[in-house]
Amino acid sequence: MTRTDVFLAEMRVEFPTFRIAKKRTSALQRAIHVALAVITLGGQRVYLTRYHTVLFGVLWVPDAWDAMSDDDRYVLLRHERVHLRQRKRMGDVLMAFVYLVPFFPLFLAYGRARIEWEAYVETIRATAEVHGLEAAASLRRHIVERFTGPEYGWMWPFPRAVNRWFDEALADVRAEHGGEV
Repeated sequence: MTRTDVFLAEMRVEFPTFRIAKKRTSALQRAIHVALAVITLGGQRVYLTRYHTVLFGVLWVPDAWDAMSDDDRYVLLRHERVHLRQRKRMGDVLMAFVYLVPFFPLFLAYGRARIEWEAYVETIRATAEVHGLEAAASLRRHIVERFTGPEYGWMWPFPRAVNRWFDEALADVRAEHGGEV
């Protein structure tokens, strides 16, 4: 059994209705793709091809899922499990509201930023576990771009704040690993 298989089995114990589905098979996912491309003025054109999305307890995966390594799938699933736990904690309606509204749907989406930040901390932790602390530290640019760029609708366009969050998360992960880099 692969690491992904073992982790998926654990996830299904915690979330019995959880399943994985291809984005391209869903009219809703294709519509979200078009809507995001329009409202971000083309800034988010990779929703169907690069982004994994948990919605209503389903992990919607792009075609690239099939080509991912076992380790990369495991790290991704750790991130997405955080979203499933958030959904369980908040419920679908409140989570959708927090994700989409406060303060604004674009450019200053603090609710979305905090929801995503909780999951990205797990990405940093899982990356350190699987690939080492150096690999986790190398995620900084990618994560800062996600938060401050068009792919998440410029959800928190303050790179210094995101860098500070990253520094704090990385320090915590380093402490968990005995300070080794």
